[in-house]
Amino acid sequence: QVQLVESGGGLVQPGGSLRLSCEASGISFTSYYMSWYRQAPGKQRELVASITSGAVTNYADSVKGRFTISRDNAKNTLYLQMTNLKPEDTAVYYCNAVRLGFRSGWGQGTQVTVSS
Repeated sequence: QVQLVESGGGLVQPGGSLRLSCEASGISFTSYYMSWYRQAPGKQRELVASITSGAVTNYADSVKGRFTISRDNAKNTLYLQMTNLKPEDTAVYYCNAVRLGFRSGWGQGTQVTVSS
């Protein structure tokens, strides 16, 4: 049973920063392609950023230059460092794990609210 637990969300003012964490259990973390998604009220879930096992990253255009995805394989943890946050970044953020023949389910997510 794969478990992904997101944390680190909260309320922040525009221009502020947050670091999200995703702790994984039940998988061999090193081999997985990891991603952050987000879902705002009334909107579809969208891919924010991803990182391969070799640390190759990809970002949605809306967050390029502001967000950084990283992974600590020793800690089975995925991170999303978010800077210069904007109100449109407000959403529930989820992580996800993929490898050949497998995709994880969704955890509870962590709420990020950017507001003055």
